[in-house]
Amino acid sequence: MRFKDVFSIIGPSMIGPSSSHTAGAIRLGRVARQLLGEQPQKAEITLYGSFADTYRGHGTDLALIGGILDYDTDDPRIPQAAEEAEALSVEVAFHMSKDKADHPNTVGIVLISEDQQISMKGASIGGGNVEIISVNQFDVKFTGNYPTLIIAHHDRPGMIADITAVLGRSSINIGFMDLDRKGRNQAAMTVIETDAAIPDGVLEELLALPMVASVRKVDLTERGDVCDSEL
Repeated sequence: MRFKDVFSIIGPSMIGPSSSHTAGAIRLGRVARQLLGEQPQKAEITLYGSFADTYRGHGTDLALIGGILDYDTDDPRIPQAAEEAEALSVEVAFHMSKDKADHPNTVGIVLISEDQQISMKGASIGGGNVEIISVNQFDVKFTGNYPTLIIAHHDRPGMIADITAVLGRSSINIGFMDLDRKGRNQAAMTVIETDAAIPDGVLEELLALPMVASVRKVDLTERGDVCDSEL
């Protein structure tokens, strides 16, 4: 079992007004940005529950845009995030959904660049903490509190053993793992939270495994764009 860190106890350093509606929203946007691995050309953002009801008053819209621009929770540019996105030619559209979500502060984000697209759904669960509940229509969970690998692959015997062997050779300890697949011998996704930073060489070694389609890394302790590898 992992112990709570200082961040989860006292919350993040942030531009206000609300840890759930602002800091958590920024982190959700940053996770989506790091999943894409580059600046998007377009962002489609769907808000649910409390996010949909109060997003303008609490600055959730600016926080999400700031996260998509890879700003951290204390970045002074967050109040001007919409103008910054426009200046960078990043098109942002917000949609309100009446659909019921498991958590009131839930958002769906689709990011589109020239060559790729990712979708993500997650919730701000309090104190600036978030929970990601799906990536590219796979039901996988992670928190963003730890370095995280998101591996898209074909379901085959020995795949998990091959993945963990790569991490073991680099002395990377696994704190949490989740897996979803569309069916036996079909498309699958494995998510792994680790206890230490993940070197880029590990991503390359994982990508070289048979039937691995893409390897992405989310690490909210990193500033700027992250490494992304894809077939």
